[in-house]
Amino acid sequence: MGVLSWIVVGLIAGWLASLVMKGRGFGLIGNIVIGIVGGLLGGFLASSLFKIANPVSGLNLTTVVVAFLGSVVLMALIRLLRRI
Repeated sequence: MGVLSWIVVGLIAGWLASLVMKGRGFGLIGNIVIGIVGGLLGGFLASSLFKIANPVSGLNLTTVVVAFLGSVVLMALIRLLRRI
C-alpha cells in the first residue's frame, strides 16, 4: 500500500474507532496514527488468528474493517493503560 492509502485508511479507521469507543478522541493526527497502527495490529491478528492471507492490501472495505478492528483493540489498550 502507498503512504497516501495508509493515511486515508488510518483516518477512516481511527475516526470510526473513536466513535465506537465513545468519549473524546485523540484529535486528527492521533486518530490517523491510531488507525495506521491499528491497521498493522489488525493485519497481524487477522493473519495469525484467522489465517487471512494479506488482510491489509490497498484501499478497500476489507482493509478498512481490519484496520478498524485493530484500532478498537488499540484504543481499548491505550485507555486501559491510562487508568493504571
